[in-house]
Amino acid sequence: MILCIETSSKVCSVSICNDNEILFNKENHDGLKHAEQLPLFVQEALQFCRQQKINLQAIAVSSGPGSYTGLRIGVSTAKGLCFGLNLPLIAIGTLRIMADSVQQFVAQQSNANNTLLCPMLDARRMEVYTALIDTKNNIIEPEHAKIIDENSFSHQLSNQTIYFFGDGMDKCKPLLSTSINAQFVENIFPLAKNMGSLAKQAYDNQQFENVAYYEPFYLKDFIATTPKKQCF
Repeated sequence: MILCIETSSKVCSVSICNDNEILFNKENHDGLKHAEQLPLFVQEALQFCRQQKINLQAIAVSSGPGSYTGLRIGVSTAKGLCFGLNLPLIAIGTLRIMADSVQQFVAQQSNANNTLLCPMLDARRMEVYTALIDTKNNIIEPEHAKIIDENSFSHQLSNQTIYFFGDGMDKCKPLLSTSINAQFVENIFPLAKNMGSLAKQAYDNQQFENVAYYEPFYLKDFIATTPKKQCF
């Protein structure tokens, strides 16, 4: 039994998973309200554990990339739970969570063996956080920040189907849809309920983080912005 926390995007979610079985799940899709929502979701999850007499084995958290503030809130909460409950910490890459959520759908397609998965998280302007993963979960291109133009992924799209998904896909779709090998999966977000199988694999392999020193994988340095001056 693993409590999973996902706060890397505009969605805040908490679940309790037993491998692929979801025992508890809470989500909020209303924007970056993680500081308000996450403590409430965690409190409800722990209350559910007490009521159902569930003994948690670990805390899993989305490690990034993604929203700087969201990741810090999620990781800080996860570390606090690990200290308080004396549980190990598991970190799972955000893009892997997204890819795992579409694996079953892609596996049912006729050309699945010649297919790549491309999760995309919105960054700034025409930039996304992305990776390329095959249908056997092998990393073809690791997580990186990429500026999308009309030539992006042209080499891979010349002889392979690529499924694009995530909130970064929408702004890139007009540039990528010219290829017949580009496919798009709508409404895919990194969610806690999709972390179960990856969290179990990490737990079985004892892939735990150092709770005291662990930091999220931001991928890029945080850049503070100054609010625009308002005119009255």
